[in-house]
Amino acid sequence: MTSRTFVTVGAGQTAAVAARTLRRRGFDGRIVLVGDEPYAPYQRPPLSKEFLAGTDTFDSLEILPETWRADNDVEILTGAEVTRVDASTRSVELAGRAPIQADAVLFATGGRPRALPVPGPRPELVHYLRTVEDAQRLQTALTAGRRLAIIGAGFIGLEIAATAKNLGVDVTVLEAAQVPLGGILGPRIGAEVARIHRDHGIDLRTGVGVDGMRTTADGVVVTCGGGQPIEADAVVIGIGITPNTAVASASGLAVDDGIVVDEQGRTSITGIYAAGDVARRYSTRAGRHVRHDHFDNANKQGAAVANAMLGRDAVNDDAPWCWSDQYDHNIQFLGAATADVVIRGDVDALDFTAFYVDDDALRGVFTVDRGEDVMVGRELLGRRVERAVLEDEDADLWDLVDTEEVVSG
Repeated sequence: MTSRTFVTVGAGQTAAVAARTLRRRGFDGRIVLVGDEPYAPYQRPPLSKEFLAGTDTFDSLEILPETWRADNDVEILTGAEVTRVDASTRSVELAGRAPIQADAVLFATGGRPRALPVPGPRPELVHYLRTVEDAQRLQTALTAGRRLAIIGAGFIGLEIAATAKNLGVDVTVLEAAQVPLGGILGPRIGAEVARIHRDHGIDLRTGVGVDGMRTTADGVVVTCGGGQPIEADAVVIGIGITPNTAVASASGLAVDDGIVVDEQGRTSITGIYAAGDVARRYSTRAGRHVRHDHFDNANKQGAAVANAMLGRDAVNDDAPWCWSDQYDHNIQFLGAATADVVIRGDVDALDFTAFYVDDDALRGVFTVDRGEDVMVGRELLGRRVERAVLEDEDADLWDLVDTEEVVSG
């Protein structure tokens, strides 16, 4: 039998996990990862935390070390641009290089930081954070005593704020919404996240729209609608990501806020798959197509789609989960927020779990320094639970796992 060739368009977390899974499942054909960055696959979560703070080196971020790639015969083309994939032949076309003929193609192109659509100052004063090079450039602005303005109080913006504050930087965060992360965590828990940052000396301003930025002799001035201008030495923009779908569109794939795929990661064209931040996958659990841009999703979908490429039925429809390290706190969130929140622990002491329930069924879990509650919460999602038990610190939640009723939704 002729050896098969699998190619990934993109060489980040999803592609790396897919390559590793293919080899673990016995695939002995050719594997080629094609990435536009000059590096082999690396982890992105530390870029806003340990790497940005200077406590992690790039070597610690590598996912597929060179020795592993050599031992497992995995090729990586760095600094390579894919222009399109021929849908009929699955030929992966590259700018300035010979095409690669593939038997199956995985789009793992990720996303890029969403740009702020306002006039800006000199480019060197404005930072986005997505790549190692972005982090290295931002590091030069994080000197003790300097002023940093961060536009956007999502997970990335707040992680950068915490890292910068720990380095002695004077940080102002501007958020358009009334409550940071309110759309994800709900207003009550979003307000507690805001308190963490304000208690650490962050000037966090909410309900603030940014009109523009301009260069001054001392740095940057950020102008806000009806508010006092913010003076800073540098600005970070962290308002989400946009999925990288240009190559998918050029290849004729169905695109709608990401590459549209079924529950197994299959696109509208046979033999072409998508996973990770760029994929909008059908979720039986949610009853619709969803797109998640978190590390856990990149890992799980990379593995699941690799199995699908091998012809195995490998659906992963876990509830979304993410974590964030901010100051000395570990924050985790699983599932979805609802208006009905049950608290376990001490909110004032920032040692608590918030259980999100709907019609007495558990839909989501948020924790501050209580990761074990996320583990049991994962087992209880979709089950009817008694509020009194969730609130009771003396109750062992694991006792509920095999006894509670599962409900739909």
